[in-house]
Amino acid sequence: RAGGMAVGGPERGGGGGGGGGGVRCSRRACVLLSSLAVVFLTSLFFSVSLRGAVGFNYLEAPGWEESRRVKLVPSYAGARRPALPADSAGGGGVGPPQQRTCACPRCVGDPGVSDWFDENYEPDIAPVWTKDNIELPSDVYYWWVMLQPQFKPHSIHQVLLRLFQVIPGHSPYSWWDQQRCLRCAVVGNSGNLRGAAYGAAIDGHNHIMRINLAPTVGYEEDAGSRTTHHFMYPESAKNLAANVSFVLVPFKTLDLLWITSALSTGHIRFTYAPVKQFLRVDKDKVQIFNPAFFKYIHDRWTKHHGRYPSTGLLVLFFALHVCDEVNVFGFGADSRGNWHHYWEQNRYSGEFRKTGVHDADYEAQIIQRLAKTGKITVYPGK
Repeated sequence: RAGGMAVGGPERGGGGGGGGGGVRCSRRACVLLSSLAVVFLTSLFFSVSLRGAVGFNYLEAPGWEESRRVKLVPSYAGARRPALPADSAGGGGVGPPQQRTCACPRCVGDPGVSDWFDENYEPDIAPVWTKDNIELPSDVYYWWVMLQPQFKPHSIHQVLLRLFQVIPGHSPYSWWDQQRCLRCAVVGNSGNLRGAAYGAAIDGHNHIMRINLAPTVGYEEDAGSRTTHHFMYPESAKNLAANVSFVLVPFKTLDLLWITSALSTGHIRFTYAPVKQFLRVDKDKVQIFNPAFFKYIHDRWTKHHGRYPSTGLLVLFFALHVCDEVNVFGFGADSRGNWHHYWEQNRYSGEFRKTGVHDADYEAQIIQRLAKTGKITVYPGK
């Protein structure tokens, strides 16, 4: 179009005289402008190509361009101010709540009890990955797929669409009632449960959340017998009773492919270790831990201590966002300082503190501070 205008203009504006010179000038202008157009289009092509090559295209999340343009706040929507430094966070003390959020004597969500807790706690972030929050923000997606970068990320949107054809894909925690008192027990696997006789106390809660292997048969007196939520990843998964929610903690897209397979075709038998080909659980109760919630804990609470938070801490914060009262059992070392599981005969096994992945000391400080502020009650065991 630019070349046509250059030819037409001089012919009309030059009148009758000098017509041949006008045509020659138009041709020169045409050639010049055409050359400039070629240079411009070529540079534009290379600019787009280079732009697409930066940042590892195969990791780009769905809606990448849109999320990049609007990412003005952290990926968890409704984020509050950044957390205050520890020395100015209100000292972690317990104060009177500004308002009541439940009918329990003390409620997790009551604001005004601890400045430190209020600055870091985001009540609106969803702990479960569902059809409604299927699209991960780009920063969450990059962080999550790099937890185990040796595995190909696949097309996360298509993987989830297939998964949500097998499981419901909705959250059962979308409502809140100020008149309720939902009491939850988070039961860790520490050897300090053995001989503690917490079984009846644990079983008296509305929700009882367990982690990985966590056997109860033969340990009912100390660890209880009831379970409502069991948090596992593929390599630790086991069959569950029909009334128990299987909560998958995914570290890679292969984990999502596995749970889809294990509940349908059974074609996946190996990840980095043998996994169950078929899983006997209630499909209607299967839930997927939200990577955005995972990163929120890493950013706000553990503050990047360790490569990522331990599964125990993930479950604890899951409870803090869906329950009114949270009581913690089976966390930490036993009274002799040993880190092991309550079902193990060797009290020196476990070696949680030496994994190099989690910062057990920092996580212990978080749990102690949550207890000090009255947000949780920790039962120390034996």
